[in-house]
Amino acid sequence: MSAVIPLLVGVILALAIGLMASRVGLDRDRAFYPTVTIVIALLYALFAAMGASTRTLGVEFLLGTVFISAALLGFRSSLWLVVGALAAHGVFDLFHGRVVSNAGVPPWWPAFCSAYDIVAAGYLAWLLKSGRVAISWLHPPR
Repeated sequence: MSAVIPLLVGVILALAIGLMASRVGLDRDRAFYPTVTIVIALLYALFAAMGASTRTLGVEFLLGTVFISAALLGFRSSLWLVVGALAAHGVFDLFHGRVVSNAGVPPWWPAFCSAYDIVAAGYLAWLLKSGRVAISWLHPPR
């Protein structure tokens, strides 16, 4: 599979899901993007479970808790932390295979997930800058 296809699909899906969430109002709730971030953070653990490695599952879960913690903290304080967590996970995807050997990860996944995460972070940043989503409990949307 060409490396471009997973990137393109990640970009398209991130935009489609972001636009759909905005269109139907899912992202009016500040919990939407933190929840997306938590799910994204757990997918490498899912791949480790599929690859049948208990050690790798533990490592992936520990790494995932960094992003989960940022998502929870961002939900409680500022969604800019969630933007940072999504973007950081997108960068992490690019070198994940050098950090953790996870036999369950499909070869196309890092490129797809990186593209998705970075575009989702950009979309959330745009929502925050435009005032369409509340940055924090103290700053309601315009």
